[in-house]
Amino acid sequence: MSAVLNEEGRDLLFRNARTHNAWLDAPVNDATLRELYELMKWGPTSANCCPARILFLRTPEAKNRLIPALAPGNVDKTLHAPVTAVIGYDGKFYELLPKLFPHADARSWFADTPELAEVTARRNSSLQGAYFMLAARAVGLDCGPMSGFDQAKVDHEFFPAGRKSEGDEFCLEYFPDSHVKTNFLCNLGYGDPAKLFPRSPRLDFDEACKLL
Repeated sequence: MSAVLNEEGRDLLFRNARTHNAWLDAPVNDATLRELYELMKWGPTSANCCPARILFLRTPEAKNRLIPALAPGNVDKTLHAPVTAVIGYDGKFYELLPKLFPHADARSWFADTPELAEVTARRNSSLQGAYFMLAARAVGLDCGPMSGFDQAKVDHEFFPAGRKSEGDEFCLEYFPDSHVKTNFLCNLGYGDPAKLFPRSPRLDFDEACKLL
């Protein structure tokens, strides 16, 4: 790869990008969310496993289902964000590996090793969550990632694995034939720069890195 991102692009993705907690009254359209995903999906994952599953909560009705699971400090910012993304991971991601990694029997690496499948799904969905935020910034959105929530409540409300339906069959509401758990949440929209806190410091290279 001989091309490099220019300074403007580096500022957009990293140096000038901030975590936003207050939002301008400007909607995010569905086309922008699709554009976001079409960028983030190209980020690398182990064996191309792509375990992340995303719900974009855009309506008051959808947001109200999430509110009971949030820490008090995350309620107001979530209600005012145009979109809240629930970024989850599919514990049965390996069922799609024949499509995603067709040149090897990658499904067999995970199907009978639930501990390996779980750690692989969580780690790689976290990677995809980072790609998600970079892609959001690339299409002009601001991000407000959050970890202050009750995972069990979010999973029960949006990813009801084990919830029984008619016929006593297990079901999922949004991702049938999978097993999704929540990783983290991320508000999306156009942040209000007037309400940003002063930027916090970061570690210097020698504090965080060693050359061996």
